[in-house]
Amino acid sequence: MAYENLKKYAIRKSLGRKFEEKDLDEKRTPFQKDQNRILHSKAFRRMDAKTQVFTAGSGDHYRTRLTHSLEVAQISRDLARRLGLNEDLCEVIALAHDLGHPPFGHGGEDALDEILKKYGMHFEHNEQSRKTVEEIEKSYPDFDGLNLTFEVLDGLIKHQTVFDQSGKVFETASHLEAQVVNIADEIAYTNHDLDDGIRGGFLKISELKKKTLWKIAEKNVYKKYGEIKDKDVFVSRITSNILSMMVDDLCLQTEKNIKSEKIKTLDDIKFHKGMIVKFSDEMSKNIKELRKYLLEKFYMNLKIFREVQKGKKMIKKVFEFYIKNLKKFPGKKSKNKNDIIIDIKDYIAGMTDFFLADVFEKISKNH
Repeated sequence: MAYENLKKYAIRKSLGRKFEEKDLDEKRTPFQKDQNRILHSKAFRRMDAKTQVFTAGSGDHYRTRLTHSLEVAQISRDLARRLGLNEDLCEVIALAHDLGHPPFGHGGEDALDEILKKYGMHFEHNEQSRKTVEEIEKSYPDFDGLNLTFEVLDGLIKHQTVFDQSGKVFETASHLEAQVVNIADEIAYTNHDLDDGIRGGFLKISELKKKTLWKIAEKNVYKKYGEIKDKDVFVSRITSNILSMMVDDLCLQTEKNIKSEKIKTLDDIKFHKGMIVKFSDEMSKNIKELRKYLLEKFYMNLKIFREVQKGKKMIKKVFEFYIKNLKKFPGKKSKNKNDIIIDIKDYIAGMTDFFLADVFEKISKNH
């Protein structure tokens, strides 16, 4: 990508990395190198066996934490291109934003948070994602972590969606690229959860037809293709159209916000309180209507809820076992009690659904 064509308030070059590196490769930008480091990390590969909504292995076509991240990256690049922002930077943040997510989705995150609160700590997967790339991944002889650029690290710590339970209120972002990934995340999971929810039999098309965005999308699809009899093809075209409407609305509203807030430079972004990259009020209302239906019929469905509770129970059991049997803990063993708790948290957060279930089963059989 020709960075000289970016808007003046976009990130053009990096401020560097924590550990200085001899740059022998001038053909790739720092953000392209970061993307390669993420793609080749063990944490990235493990996301293929981590829950998105359905537990990993539930079906061949349901999203995993990995495929979700890839969809967020694709949407992020599209948004960045249309808004004149740095595509490479957006892609890296998107690919890395869930690296710290524990097994069993947000239920796993809740479980670790509930455990850690007993020790005066907390768990938040965005913070864990940053720790993963700064400390936990081991790929270089001179430093721990992947030594990503400061801009990527800033984007990870500022990442926040409606699912995040840290209680932090979004105030400022060091760049618009971080805000783009926030919204791309929401666009991705809203649409792929519709697809997965219908595929799993949790969401009914007859009920979705009453929702504003679905109704508009159905008219658009019919106008272009006529009647589509194949259910999978029909749902694919509808969710694709809803995604396109969300992207179009976001770009239009964001450009209006940039103009009204007189955003001209990168400093204008850094000192601006609140989100600049956001939907129009009407689109926000329509998305809220759709997400309410997803919450009631899909996320909180008894079958899904039971799987979440099952995952939470396993995480708590494994955590408590390691606390009481430190000699059997296979991870790093610190001497300080607080550090030991953090070591166990890091180890469990890095597990896949399958690995956690296997450890739980062995503990249950032998103890």
